[in-house]
Amino acid sequence: MTQRTDVVVVGGGQAGLAAGYHLRRRGLNFVILDASATPGGSWQHMWDSLHLFSPAEHSSLPGRLMPAQPGKTYPDAGHVVDYLADYEKRYDLPVQHGTRVQAVRRDADRLLVEADSGIWRAGAVISATGSWSRPFLPAVPGRSVFTGRQLHTVGYRSPADFAGQRVIVVGGGNSGAQIAADLALDGRVEVTWVTQRPPRFLPDDIDGRALFDVATARRRALEEGRRDTGGVASLGDIVAVPPVRAARDAGLLTAKPMFSRLTAHGVGWDDGSHSGVDAVIWCTGFRSALAHLGPLNLRGLRGHIPTEGTRALGEPRLHLLGYGDWTGPASATLIGVGRTARDASQQIRGLLH
Repeated sequence: MTQRTDVVVVGGGQAGLAAGYHLRRRGLNFVILDASATPGGSWQHMWDSLHLFSPAEHSSLPGRLMPAQPGKTYPDAGHVVDYLADYEKRYDLPVQHGTRVQAVRRDADRLLVEADSGIWRAGAVISATGSWSRPFLPAVPGRSVFTGRQLHTVGYRSPADFAGQRVIVVGGGNSGAQIAADLALDGRVEVTWVTQRPPRFLPDDIDGRALFDVATARRRALEEGRRDTGGVASLGDIVAVPPVRAARDAGLLTAKPMFSRLTAHGVGWDDGSHSGVDAVIWCTGFRSALAHLGPLNLRGLRGHIPTEGTRALGEPRLHLLGYGDWTGPASATLIGVGRTARDASQQIRGLLH
């Protein structure tokens, strides 16, 4: 059966909910199709010790402040899941959970959204699928012959799973630093942290709110033709959240250069030496989950779809929300996605009316 609506939002995580909030305020009919069976987006799959970079009051979606978590300055992932579930319910957002979208296609003046529950004909589509479902693993020599355990950030939960083991954590970003710190502070794991280049820690007083302000200032400078400030990348790569700071200050978070290859039972280093390893945790990032947009043939360089703001240049009825700075400053964050969701909904309102 084919159903009609003004807008289909693909993805019911933080970006999809922010879109729903603003679409409702614009008086548009819409549906949010979410592959996950339960609310919370990717936050419900994070590791046990993960905390936000910012206090709750600086980690909110539009219209509803995140309440503080008792006893914690920086809320944990479970608190975020509860907040997103409450947000969805509070604004009575029409989220269809457990509904996976296979494809978005053109159909005259509409877009067809093909989901496992049926087909929707929409005047516009907002894609808000994020990247958590597309973990990236680098092509490192020997990866296929290593007999130990290999997992990506998405599969990590807690140090208890690696007690008594020798673990290498690969990656110089926030996930790599946080997971390496989590393992090192536990004391039951022999952990080695490796990075492609020396890790760059942001100043200890920098949190997510400051990062959002820096990213916004960079975008404004570029739009006004002023000098590129470099944005967040000019400050560093790793937010020194309390566990990372504790491990670093205790001398437990010293990175080694990347190994040259994996072997059956460990890793080989550039100097010809070898280390035995039981597990490798790849904290090597993600790619945007855009397979459902394949029929539109919009991909550009690096797999990105060229956009002006959130609007796809090759298909004005499509907006991309929450994929990173290429769809808006800090748009992959709780605090940052609201502004781009507002702008997208405003443009869609103008398009449809």
